[in-house]
Amino acid sequence: MDVDRVWLVTGASSGFGYAVSRAVAAAGGRVVATARNPSRAQSLQELAADHPGRVLVTPLDVTDEEQARRAMSQAVAMFGRLDVVVNNAGYGIFGALEETPDSEVRAIFETNVFGSLNVIRAALPVLREQKRGHIVQISSVTGVAPSTPGLGVYAATKFTVEGMSEALSREVAHLGIGVTIVEPGMFGTNFVAALGITPVRHPDYAASVEAARERLTQLDPSASGDPDQAAQQIIAAVESAAPPLRLPLGIDAVTAIRAKLTSQLAALNDYETTVTAATDSRQRPDPAV
Repeated sequence: MDVDRVWLVTGASSGFGYAVSRAVAAAGGRVVATARNPSRAQSLQELAADHPGRVLVTPLDVTDEEQARRAMSQAVAMFGRLDVVVNNAGYGIFGALEETPDSEVRAIFETNVFGSLNVIRAALPVLREQKRGHIVQISSVTGVAPSTPGLGVYAATKFTVEGMSEALSREVAHLGIGVTIVEPGMFGTNFVAALGITPVRHPDYAASVEAARERLTQLDPSASGDPDQAAQQIIAAVESAAPPLRLPLGIDAVTAIRAKLTSQLAALNDYETTVTAATDSRQRPDPAV
């Protein structure tokens, strides 16, 4: 690992955020580990104590634009540069799309989407001036292939992050700034246990959303992926000669994404010669040209 690189990680008190922060520090790198309430995050306090001078713990509620800008300034003031920003802060909710309260829908978009945007906007002036850097967006397999009923609102936030990040990659590539979207499957984080659940009220959702909720409660934690191994793969991807735009993590993620894309491509091929072609008056190019 390039120990000269400076990483800033949001939502660093747990899950992938903590795993990446710990891996960077353990390898001798420098990391700005942020959390909404870092004083309550014993894990981050211990991380900073174990790696004096190389770990800066600072508060960052990603919904606060000013805090996001301040965190970037602190990173540069402490380490003189900023190389990698890991946009990890976020959470999930579960419930039927029809029944999830509007207030909860808006709140999760505020964190998962607008919070991610706040961090990007705060980081870009620093990265543009340096003419180098990398932004890692933690998405989910659900942001590509949402196969679980009840995760519709969460999927909507991650689909937005995916689209925003892919477009961003094209806006900043010529500036020496890369973007990688991480798409994990089921890992041994606190994601499922921390899900905010809207109870099913209408019996029509018993066979879909309620059945999915019951399956989630019966998941075997030992069958989930290892966040520490995921962190190593994220670091390796960022430091590779050609960092990927997308990084699926876990066999379940790869399987689900492949099935989704295969099905989508098959449907595209079917409709290309029937419905789609009939709606386009433009002359089709000669394949031989």
